[in-house]
Amino acid sequence: MGSSSIASSDLLRHCVATLAYRASKVLRDAPEGFSAYCAGGGTRTAGQILAHIGDLFDWALSLANGEHTWHVTPPGEWQADVDRFFAALQRFEARLAAPDPLGTSSERLFQGPVADALTHVGQLAILRRLAGAPVKGENYYKAEITAGRAGADQPAPRVEFD
Repeated sequence: MGSSSIASSDLLRHCVATLAYRASKVLRDAPEGFSAYCAGGGTRTAGQILAHIGDLFDWALSLANGEHTWHVTPPGEWQADVDRFFAALQRFEARLAAPDPLGTSSERLFQGPVADALTHVGQLAILRRLAGAPVKGENYYKAEITAGRAGADQPAPRVEFD
C-alpha cells in the first residue's frame, strides 16, 4: 500500500468535494413535503437542517476571509435552499482554491463548519429513511470525488446497494 503526504488545504478541498457528493445524493429527489419532516418533538425539521448547513458555509467563507460572521437563515422552499447550499459550498471551495492565504487554519475550518455539515448530511439521510424515501447506500471509497467539484452536479454513483 502506498502512502502520500497531502497539504492540509488540499485535504480540506477533498473533504468539501466529498461533502458535495454525499449531500447531492441526500438532497436530490427528496419526497414532497420533506422540508417539514422531523423525527419528533424538539428536533429540527429537514428544512431547518438544510438552512443551517447553508449558514455553516456562509460562516466558513467568512472564517476563510479572516472574519467571524454568523447569520441564521430561516428555511425556505426546499429547492431554493438546496441551491443556496451548493452556491455557498462553491463559494467556499473557490476561496480554498484561491492563492491568497486563509484567514484561519484548514484544520479549524474542517473541525468547525465542514465536520458539522457532514454530521447534518447524515441526519438528513436518516430523516429520508424515516420519511420512507431512503437514499441508496454506496461504497464511497469507489466514488468519483474530485477536489474542486462542489456543486450539485455530481457524477453517477459507481457501486450502490440497497
